Amino acid sequence: MLKSVRFLLLLAATFTGLTGLQAQDAQYSQFYANPLYLNPAFAGSALGTRATLNYRNQWPSLEASFVTYSASFDHYFANIKSGVGLIITNDEQGFGKFRNTDIGAQYAYQLELSEKWAFRAGLQASYVLRNAGYYGLTFGNQYTKEGYNAGLPGEPGLDFANNNYVDLSSGGLLYTENFYIGYSAHHMNRPNQSVLAGENSPLPMKSTITAGYKIMIENKTRKGLRVSRNEREVSISPAMLFKMQGKFTQLDLGMYFTYEPLVVGLWYRGLPIRKSVEGLNNHDAAIFLVGFRNNNLSLGYSYDLTISSLTPSTGGSHEISVSYVFPRSPSKPKLPRSARRLPCPKF
Repeated sequence: MLKSVRFLLLLAATFTGLTGLQAQDAQYSQFYANPLYLNPAFAGSALGTRATLNYRNQWPSLEASFVTYSASFDHYFANIKSGVGLIITNDEQGFGKFRNTDIGAQYAYQLELSEKWAFRAGLQASYVLRNAGYYGLTFGNQYTKEGYNAGLPGEPGLDFANNNYVDLSSGGLLYTENFYIGYSAHHMNRPNQSVLAGENSPLPMKSTITAGYKIMIENKTRKGLRVSRNEREVSISPAMLFKMQGKFTQLDLGMYFTYEPLVVGLWYRGLPIRKSVEGLNNHDAAIFLVGFRNNNLSLGYSYDLTISSLTPSTGGSHEISVSYVFPRSPSKPKLPRSARRLPCPKF
């Protein structure tokens, strides 16, 4: 009874976000390599203990670049079909040095719906530290006939202040042995994100929909993961990620090819059927990925080739991911058959 109540609460919170959709969050091209950032329902999805590091440098050739780091750790408790996770994300935006540090705790519960279908529901509560500084900013009143004078004060009345707040998110994943679809709602409580004293700027809720299908090529791996250490996975995984936040919408569409231990991917980011907020064609980037997976260690590198009107001045975007799943102790009992792995790409 307790498990049913717990699951219903998680499910209700997951879909509460669907009814409240209205600054963009940092994005990762290797979104499956940062699962806890993508959706709290991924907490414990490795069915073991996992540590992940992610780094992204977006538009390094511009002074107003974006640098994001994430570190996460999650663990699965087979006896209660639950996963817990901790994720820390630091995001530095633009020459004004706006910084966000997000520390989030996650819980996810796994439910077997039938022999083929399973569902995971997750919740996240974060504490966010947001601040901005004058460093690197110049203002009109600092320019005189003799040129720029750094000794003059900045914009009158512009008072930056630290802003700390609680942020709530939820998510759900429905999947089979080869197919998955998920939804997540971040910033469900729409906290005030302003760093200007006395101002109120609610953070728009971010909704994501992700889906994919894993097609096994070799006979020995068609039923899922490799059978033994000497047999490699060979598969193709088409997938998509759709994001909505405030006035912004974006679509990542592509596929991965896995010939273990090598993983390569090709992606397109954009939404050509819809104009951007500025009325321009909504093409963002072509994404190229190469990954390496050996036993419990996964490494990935991706490059975003900018195809928007900013080309070629941005320098693209570089992203690196590292993930390690700790081996299970021989003294621990084997995972139950109901502990089903998600068919998402791993690299």
